[in-house]
Amino acid sequence: MNDYMRESLSYFGLYYRMFQVKKRFAPKQVSYGRNKDQYFLYYEPDRVISDKVIIWVHGGGWNAGTPRFFDYVGQCIAGEGYRMVSIGYRLSPKYKYPCQIKDVCRGFNAAVKYLKSRNIDTSKLVVAGPSAGAHLTSLMCYSKKIREKCNVDISGIIGYIGSGGPYSFRSDQGLTLSLLLDQLFKKGYDRRKGEPLVLMSENHIPMLLIQSRHDGLIEYACAEDFARKAKSVGNSCELYSVVDKKNTHSWYTAGMFLESRKENKGLDKFFSWIEEL
Repeated sequence: MNDYMRESLSYFGLYYRMFQVKKRFAPKQVSYGRNKDQYFLYYEPDRVISDKVIIWVHGGGWNAGTPRFFDYVGQCIAGEGYRMVSIGYRLSPKYKYPCQIKDVCRGFNAAVKYLKSRNIDTSKLVVAGPSAGAHLTSLMCYSKKIREKCNVDISGIIGYIGSGGPYSFRSDQGLTLSLLLDQLFKKGYDRRKGEPLVLMSENHIPMLLIQSRHDGLIEYACAEDFARKAKSVGNSCELYSVVDKKNTHSWYTAGMFLESRKENKGLDKFFSWIEEL
């Protein structure tokens, strides 16, 4: 069975697990704009085990998903003892790029301001995102041009984790990604202005790229391209290849948060890498 078919058939099991998640934590919702998707959720653990704060941006092909939909991710991360912010953004095809990256940057700035208002240390932030969220967060973290345009200060970010991200818009990309990119960008728009591989510049943030060779939607070579570019400009990068049996795109990018660290090696890698920062 090819990986695309495995991806399609994986959704039933993923949604089944989602509806079983117990809601231990009631997140605080904070708006940073007038649109209904311009908000973030803040999760406070019962017992904080680290002074690191995880800033997470959801995936969904740029055209679907909200922080509320991915509440189970916040439940998992807060359950591990980390404070967590989950940022939403306006979706395509109604809103075209660069609306999404502008929202992520604006949401990040609002989240930092909110954390400081609660007297929470913002000098140890870990930014993470799956799929479309990996694309957007990688742009914010590694494109100097975008940060300058959106007035983003990354001095407090100590690590970046991207899972299944379309970091390079390869000519051999699958049909699904091609269609999603057609929805994201206006016709005639120079897509290099939204391609992480092209826009990456040197900075201090070490990165972990989690990628599966059996993704079904995103070519493994996307992460390899990005890792090579990172090393060529002097950025620290680790490329982790998924070894779990549930290695389709949706499972290893977001579905892993439905399992425990003991069950899922990718999830354990996510947290152990943060612990070692």
